[in-house]
Amino acid sequence: MRFLAPIFLLTLALAAHAAPADAPGDDMGRFLSDRGFLDRIGDVGNRVESKASELVVSALGFLGVPYRRGGNNADTGFDCSGFVRAMYEQTAGLLLPRKAEQQAAATQKIDKEDLKPGDLVFFNTMRRAFSHVGIYVGNGKFIHSPKPGAEVRVEDMGVSYWAKRFDGARRVADTQATVAAGAP
Repeated sequence: MRFLAPIFLLTLALAAHAAPADAPGDDMGRFLSDRGFLDRIGDVGNRVESKASELVVSALGFLGVPYRRGGNNADTGFDCSGFVRAMYEQTAGLLLPRKAEQQAAATQKIDKEDLKPGDLVFFNTMRRAFSHVGIYVGNGKFIHSPKPGAEVRVEDMGVSYWAKRFDGARRVADTQATVAAGAP
């Protein structure tokens, strides 16, 4: 997957290039196209986007499941990190660490403006960094298992409570989750 990133960036640069296909200097574009690299890059992007959509749809299927401290399944309930871990394991086959702060450490930091459905959002709800986690669903909203007495629900990150406590956003990559899989 790592070797695709430079090709993907090169493809974006070539796509942004407005010269006709037969213009001098477009040899690289023809080379990539002739070898089928552009098709493969598109396939990888579509698979990643499809998995993120599947993750969000799957997570929404757990709306109403009760919060349970230390919980990690729908039968007994979820805590925040147990919910995130279960969704990634069931939908993407990736095993994240158990605790929210471990999940933050095992994933790639991204800017809030770069959030995409399926990314993780972290909050400081217990006077310590990364004490709460949820899954971004799009349009400034996230799904999570909030607290004792509550259920899995979707909330708006723009609401004052969450906006004040926002601690950062992270993206899960296949290699990061695999490395983190050894964590209990």
